[in-house]
Amino acid sequence: MENKNVGYLLLGVSILIIIIIFMFKNTLTGFVDSSCTLAHGGGYCPMYDTISQQTYLALGIIGILVIVSLVLIFSKPQTQTIIKTKTIEKKNPKKEINLTEEKQIFKLIQENKAIFQSDIIDKTQFGKAKVTRIIDRLEGQGLVERKRRGMTNVVVLKE
Repeated sequence: MENKNVGYLLLGVSILIIIIIFMFKNTLTGFVDSSCTLAHGGGYCPMYDTISQQTYLALGIIGILVIVSLVLIFSKPQTQTIIKTKTIEKKNPKKEINLTEEKQIFKLIQENKAIFQSDIIDKTQFGKAKVTRIIDRLEGQGLVERKRRGMTNVVVLKE
């Protein structure tokens, strides 16, 4: 909900409470008029002071609510401030892709039509990560397809 809407809502509730306060004051004054004149013989009753104090206190609290609602109504909507921070990135020289390794693995797959990825690792003596990255590139080019078989992958030549 926007601040303005909250302000209008709060102002409406405040006006409603002010009306209730004055209705309550009139009712209390009526009770005091009927009961106090008998007890004090028609003179001044100290209950009138209490009613006035309670009314002023309630109106003071409602006055604070009215001020808050007016501040909300006339305040500008908050805008989000975006602070950009610079990050210093270390530039690592990119490793060159050795195409001969890629060709070597692709040739193995072509010869066998389908081969376990673990067999490729054994035959080429490359690391698991290196073979996985090379097969990922070959898969991205649409040359091979990797299929899950138990705990290993079978690399199949795409036709």
